[in-house]
Amino acid sequence: MFEDRRSRTPVETDHTRALVWMIGLPDITFLAVEDGPGGVGKIHVEIVARTVACPWCGVPAQEKDRTRVELVDLSLQGRPIRLVWRKRRWMCRDGDCSMGSWTEDDDRIAGPCQLVTSRAARWATRQVGKHARSVNELTIEFGCNWHTVNDTVVNCGKALLEADDDRIGEVTALGLDEVYMVRVGPYHHQHFSTQLVDVRAAQLLAIVPGRGSAEPMGWLAEQGRMFRDRIEFGTLDLCGPYRRVFEVMVSGATLVADPFHVCKLANTKLDECRRRVQNATLGHRAWKSDPLYRYRRLLTKAKERLDDKGSEKLKGLLWAGHPNGDVATCWEAKGVVRDSYVHADAEVAVEWVTQLGRDLQDKDYPIAARSLGRTLIRWRHQIAAWHLAHVSNGPTEAVNNLIKRVKRAAFRFTSFRNYRIRSLLCAGKPNWDLLATVTPC
Repeated sequence: MFEDRRSRTPVETDHTRALVWMIGLPDITFLAVEDGPGGVGKIHVEIVARTVACPWCGVPAQEKDRTRVELVDLSLQGRPIRLVWRKRRWMCRDGDCSMGSWTEDDDRIAGPCQLVTSRAARWATRQVGKHARSVNELTIEFGCNWHTVNDTVVNCGKALLEADDDRIGEVTALGLDEVYMVRVGPYHHQHFSTQLVDVRAAQLLAIVPGRGSAEPMGWLAEQGRMFRDRIEFGTLDLCGPYRRVFEVMVSGATLVADPFHVCKLANTKLDECRRRVQNATLGHRAWKSDPLYRYRRLLTKAKERLDDKGSEKLKGLLWAGHPNGDVATCWEAKGVVRDSYVHADAEVAVEWVTQLGRDLQDKDYPIAARSLGRTLIRWRHQIAAWHLAHVSNGPTEAVNNLIKRVKRAAFRFTSFRNYRIRSLLCAGKPNWDLLATVTPC
């Protein structure tokens, strides 16, 4: 106890000065310290007494009574702490005033209707948002309910993002990509989200639900005409809805098909052809002794990365697996698709991709190769645009990895609000210095 039993007034001691230093709250008087149930420590405080005037009429108020508000605070020496704030309730001395009574507030201690102190809320937000710690870790450290910590982080993070007016700057290259979020419902339906990323700054700008065109178009419409006019390049994978977003909302931007996804498409078509030939020739799925299965790893390698031994092995297995050469044709087509990025001239690249797409649609080629050729024709200008912009969707994929890191910390999200705020805190690059100025709402 730090109270004088005779005068009932706080006594200044070395212990109280130490508590002031540890708690870090100004204008606070420490009244008592006690042991709560379960090893939880309770620190009783009150605001230093001062003259208070009625906010309605200005008449000096008088103290009516006090209430005890228990707040979750930062742990001390590994022990959960509760800050018990003995809040004064004031009343107006003027009987004709309509103000009645009110309770004192101090955002430095805690915001209105909050269960966590402001400093604990800011610390938890930084730990979860910047360092990707799980809410469950902080729940154990604070010794409180999971929803208490999570609601605090979401509210404080939302206030930080709204206060950071400079977070979204002048975006000249915008990337779109989707991320699998969660499976919900009795049939485990997949839910996705779409990320809008400044690919030059590798910064997450916004997250919208779904993977269609309506939600990204709505977000771009909210940003205004000046924001959209500054966008020079739009990066995307070979996705029709995202292509429509740029064509409708940012018609002046040059669309760039991501090179990784173009090469990935060629590898996917090659694998489809290999599996189809496997079933057609042997009548079953791949066994480890089948030639078509044994060289599946070699097929993904570029021709220039194979040494003489690997090249001879691959040719032998290709001939043993399918003498008609369908898989070999798709493998050669995959290499030619990669060669389209060797050219330095965008016009030459367009001619290369166009001619390749037409050649692959020959009726003697396998189905997978013809499908690849149609896709190349449809996206030839976007594929060749990489030679002009030299921007890709790589930063968007990096942001997606950060979001997946958040998902691993949270195990799985079912609330899009929580998913959005925590992902923006992790990958949106907010100004963390502003965290000291915001109050959870």
